[in-house]
Amino acid sequence: MMFPVQPRRDFLSWGTRGIGATAFASLLTNDSTKGQSGVSRHHAPKARQVVHICLVGGMSHVDSFDFKPELVKGHGQEAKLAHKPDIFFGKIGSLRKNDWEFKRRGQSGLEISELFPHIATQADKLTVIRSMVSQSANHTPALFFENSGFEFNGFPSMGSWVSYGLGNDTESLPSYIVLPDGRGDPNGGASNWTNGFLSAQYQGIRFGAGDRPVRDLFPSEVISGKQEMAARHLLAQLNDQHRVQTGLDDLLAARIRSYELAARMQLSIPEVTDTSGESEATKEMYGIGADRTDDCGRRCLMARRLLERGVRFVQVFSGGPIGGSPRLSWDAHGDVVKNHGAEAGRIDQPVAALLEDLSRRGMLEETLVLFTTEFGRTPFSESEKGKVGAGRDHNKSGFSVWMAGAGLRPGIAHGATDEIGWKAEEHPVTWHDFHATVLHLLGLDHERLTFYHNGIERRLTNVHGRVVRELLA
Repeated sequence: MMFPVQPRRDFLSWGTRGIGATAFASLLTNDSTKGQSGVSRHHAPKARQVVHICLVGGMSHVDSFDFKPELVKGHGQEAKLAHKPDIFFGKIGSLRKNDWEFKRRGQSGLEISELFPHIATQADKLTVIRSMVSQSANHTPALFFENSGFEFNGFPSMGSWVSYGLGNDTESLPSYIVLPDGRGDPNGGASNWTNGFLSAQYQGIRFGAGDRPVRDLFPSEVISGKQEMAARHLLAQLNDQHRVQTGLDDLLAARIRSYELAARMQLSIPEVTDTSGESEATKEMYGIGADRTDDCGRRCLMARRLLERGVRFVQVFSGGPIGGSPRLSWDAHGDVVKNHGAEAGRIDQPVAALLEDLSRRGMLEETLVLFTTEFGRTPFSESEKGKVGAGRDHNKSGFSVWMAGAGLRPGIAHGATDEIGWKAEEHPVTWHDFHATVLHLLGLDHERLTFYHNGIERRLTNVHGRVVRELLA
């Protein structure tokens, strides 16, 4: 899974075929990995970089991280709700108990179900939020809200804001890299990692599977060095002419920077994707080679390798497009056991391995790990009244996510839903609060990290959000 790497002196003669990067030779002589921060940090950071595991479709909190004894007692009884719930299909069946057994884990005693037996071994590293709430119970808007703080597309994602605020620790790779599920991109596609109105350099760069993860990085045909040099000179002349006539506008500047980065990536991508130097024990730990875990295992290992090389924000998606049969996401309308069992089986071992690997290497001390889902599932089944169905509907009113790593109180659960797991009752946490807390751990004040656009000082948290200080060490 690697590209043929040419010697540097050969690469100078043919290196950027099809890309036309300007000043390529000078770029290769500058291997500096100094940060390129767009905004100075507002206070001392606890974390330097982020890896975000993003579950598509809506994970059931009452089957994973939020044990409800009263739900067990009330299994099969009518769900008595004070208000008509805002759910997707509107079917309110009887209460449904958890399908996986909960156990107290580690020294902390954090309750985690057998849905995630491997992640459960890392319980003492986790900071669980059991009182998340969202503003949407519909997939695409909820996923946008989770990633950008807005229900509509066109707003910069969290990864883009972090890239804008802190720049990068490497000049050879993008600051924000996205590793989508091998079965397909999430609903909304690239809108989930868009730069929005920020400069194009802050958008997420999608890495696909296979030996060529970045599309069009390498040419489809070999051309001579003479042709390549002629193309570079022509491009430089055209850029100079455009700059003299109109000034170096943001779009052209971003394009030139992207070509420069692409030139560097022709050297860095083959190296970062070549896992031949990883031990067999490491690959086995991530589940690489096993049918269920190979896809996510490779992406989680890739995430660690990217973080090691200075990438600021890595996003790993679990779940592809919504819909279809079987559903290739965490959208458990029909059968929670079948759906969640399959999805958790794909990611449980790789995600636990990533946590353990980061910890062993001393990287967890400066890395923030996020494990989120767009919303939860209902504590009652998705069926006719008086019946216990096999599935659960969407639940925006209360659900669970977790964080781990730098600056957090490990082995705790913050907030709580009501006795059946329907609504957040104790210390509700919004996505604006969550985003504010992530930025705070990175040394950024969410009220001061802004970008002027269309007459408004825009920010990731809109005009809301507070740092959840109860989570901080």
